[in-house]
Amino acid sequence: MTDEPGTVERKYNNLSEYSIQVNRLILRPIGAWPDSNSTTLEKIRSRILTVICWCFWLFTMIPGVLNIILKKEDIYIKLKTLGPLCDWGVGGFNYAMLLLRRNDIHDCLEHIRTDWKIITRSEDQQVMLKNAKLGRYVAGFCAAFMQGGVFSACIVYGVFTQTVEVGNETLIIYTLPCPPYKLPVQTKSIHDIILGTQFLSAFISISSTTGVFGLATVFASHALGQLNIMMVWVNEFVNQQSRYQNSNAYVNKLGAIVEHHLRVLSFIARIESIMSPICFMEMFKSLLGMCMPSYYILAELSEFNIRNLTVYSMVLISMTCNIFLICYIGEILTEKCKKIGDVVYMTEWYHLPEKDILSLIMIISRSGVEVKMTAGKIIDMSLFTFATVCVHNFLNSEKEFNETDIHGAICNFR
Repeated sequence: MTDEPGTVERKYNNLSEYSIQVNRLILRPIGAWPDSNSTTLEKIRSRILTVICWCFWLFTMIPGVLNIILKKEDIYIKLKTLGPLCDWGVGGFNYAMLLLRRNDIHDCLEHIRTDWKIITRSEDQQVMLKNAKLGRYVAGFCAAFMQGGVFSACIVYGVFTQTVEVGNETLIIYTLPCPPYKLPVQTKSIHDIILGTQFLSAFISISSTTGVFGLATVFASHALGQLNIMMVWVNEFVNQQSRYQNSNAYVNKLGAIVEHHLRVLSFIARIESIMSPICFMEMFKSLLGMCMPSYYILAELSEFNIRNLTVYSMVLISMTCNIFLICYIGEILTEKCKKIGDVVYMTEWYHLPEKDILSLIMIISRSGVEVKMTAGKIIDMSLFTFATVCVHNFLNSEKEFNETDIHGAICNFR
């Protein structure tokens, strides 16, 4: 059951804070939270955090890339390293986008705060609160699940050692989530230092990704709430026209509906502008990265390593949930925007005066312009896209596994 707006307002000081609190908790530790009300000291702290985060990220990425390019290793080992490195790379891109689009994100947050101020009717606030609660829970679940999967992988790759027998000697090999190039990681003290920096850089990368998805979820749920309120307003306007004895009140109500519709559409356009490059990188990561855990799972099945299988399964489920989330957001926003026009058309609009019918026709025509979330203005984010990505990744991982088996058989034959 949704909490009453008054109860939530007393608990969080204002209703907009309830919507955005989870995102602020995720993004503030990495200096990516846009806050116009911050003091000079807080702004300096944010800049210092940004520099520190980039240093940790580069300390992991540069040696990791050099290790894949320059070190001569078995192809399977390189593929196992490529997966985590891909996640780090996309996390760094997301972090850069959060910093570069800080002003746009701030505008969206201000838009949400303003909506909570201008919409004062209890029934409408209840609709907004219901959608805010959904966005808050989905953002929190994504953050917990994604960070749990990534840190589980880091623990398995970095904390546990491997025992190798060479002749009569037993060697203990220290491993890392992202092996660096030409660093003495077999010394325990140095291994622990590098592992600590990789944990921190993993936290930065995954916080950036969860922050991006959290913002997308909260923004989309807020937009859906506004569209639902629009439908209620349109029905009330058409079906209860006799209430408006005063012609000025009648015109003002119609003007508020049209103006709010345009306001919601501009908000959705701003969301698309922020998320388009991020969705493109997530699509790229899913096309490359989702087939990696699938391949790891198929490769580990022969050894039946429960620990590795569990971690790879968590990572695969997390990545699948991510791509499903952004595809579903794109699908539901497109359908909901279309539905506004359908709702207007299905009302008893023919009972209205001609000039008011023309105003409603403007809403119908504007709703007929398809609103789409895209990945880099190239791929439409929809459930069809999600299904295509899943099928593509399954076929790729199966092909990759078969090719590796053939390569191994040839090597054994030689």
